[in-house]
Amino acid sequence: MTFAIQTAHLNKTFANHVAVTDLTLEVARGEVFGFLGPNGAGKTTTIKMLLGLCRPSSGTASVLGGSIRDLEVRRKLGFLPELFRFHEWLSGEEFLRFHGQLYGMTRSDLERRIPEVLALVGLEGREPDKLRTYSKGMQQRIGLAQAILNRPELVFLDEPTSALDPLGRREVREIISRLKLEGMTVFLNSHLLSEVEQSCDRVAIVNRGTVLRSGPLRELLSTLELEVRVDLVTPELQARLAPFGRLLEASETLIRLELKSETDVPAIARAVIDCGCELRALVPKHQGLEELFMNVIDSENASGALA
Repeated sequence: MTFAIQTAHLNKTFANHVAVTDLTLEVARGEVFGFLGPNGAGKTTTIKMLLGLCRPSSGTASVLGGSIRDLEVRRKLGFLPELFRFHEWLSGEEFLRFHGQLYGMTRSDLERRIPEVLALVGLEGREPDKLRTYSKGMQQRIGLAQAILNRPELVFLDEPTSALDPLGRREVREIISRLKLEGMTVFLNSHLLSEVEQSCDRVAIVNRGTVLRSGPLRELLSTLELEVRVDLVTPELQARLAPFGRLLEASETLIRLELKSETDVPAIARAVIDCGCELRALVPKHQGLEELFMNVIDSENASGALA
């Protein structure tokens, strides 16, 4: 497997603030990779390091097999920042032409490529209009257009659907799928977990600058949760159920487990009865990405509070 991004023990500290800690990532070429975490988790700092916009305090990073300081590597990248500030006095076409020239694209290539990306993001016919007349959603679209203008091998999209309505978000998902079909690697940072769940091949969940969980999305979401409802949760019952999986929650009448195997459900029912407890419900549930995200973050926050 060849990688678009590889980092090893990446760290970034600003004065007394630790933004990224021991971050190790591998993003395969041609995949859509979701980078998830709460506000202040270190996501934007990580992206800036991978783009060469700030230097790591320690650790190593490789992008497209080379150094981010290499100009030829940078020419193969695209980037849509979350907080973009575009040149509002330029027209859509002028804006794209300006960025294309920064990439070193030829005039003939720009003549072909600008209409392509405008059509792809749904802005054909608006290229003569000044950016100041664009709505927030249109600005998001023109930003996406400039991010893929140079046919990058790797594109970073930081909250690409934040200003879009449901129809616009669906269109962005379709664009991401098309980019993947063209062989492009997409590094996606989004708070809209439903969008990530529908778009990404693999994800990493980060908090406090550290990767907490990563892997193929299908595998991460294959976990089965089981709610065990009884008349009274006893210490004996908790001990009997502990070998079946990780305890997520325990209250007076409820135990919630992350199961190792779905085939253990009948054995769990027998264990409840053997403990003399009244079994009132067994509710299996495959978790979605939002539930996985919240469980991972909550568990990390709880362990941090106890440390």
